[in-house]
Amino acid sequence: MSHAAKFLDEVCETARRIEPDAIEALCDELAGLREREGRLFILGVGGSAGNCSHAVNDFRKLCGIEAYAPTDNVSELTARTNDEGWSTVFAEWLKVSRAGSKDAILVFSVGGGNLEKNVSANLVAAIEEAKSRGTRILGIVGRDGGYTKKSGDVVVVIPAVEPSRITPHTEAFQAVVWHCLVSHPKLQHRATKW
Repeated sequence: MSHAAKFLDEVCETARRIEPDAIEALCDELAGLREREGRLFILGVGGSAGNCSHAVNDFRKLCGIEAYAPTDNVSELTARTNDEGWSTVFAEWLKVSRAGSKDAILVFSVGGGNLEKNVSANLVAAIEEAKSRGTRILGIVGRDGGYTKKSGDVVVVIPAVEPSRITPHTEAFQAVVWHCLVSHPKLQHRATKW
């Protein structure tokens, strides 16, 4: 079997294993967020940061949810990294934004954060800051979900069908899940062009 055929088989199996009820629960959380006029802070690093930027557009334009990705502000992100350190960039963003109980963070991450392994420590710090402010913690993550799954209110875990390809499948399915959400009848206010 070719690599492409195996990869696509893994995609199909991943889709079959995702829990639809978890996506529906995430949809309900986002509908509640919009109803209470809360803001959505979408957090991720690496490829997930790119997904955050795209998702902000979709949640704002299609669903009427006020959404932000701190990684879109490269000047602040790099200034904070330089002056204060990478591990606090998202937590400090939440502080300045005065995140509160009406708001939510949505974490996009392959591993979900792990302090012991020093992976995505900035996501862990953001989750802690969000918890201290009564901000809801949502996520679309891979593997076992890491700290996001452990601490989150509603978290969709993308199953690890092929361990050597956890990253590409997780980042691809972040897009599948958020596109499912922004096209959900409970959330979508504006139709897509096509």
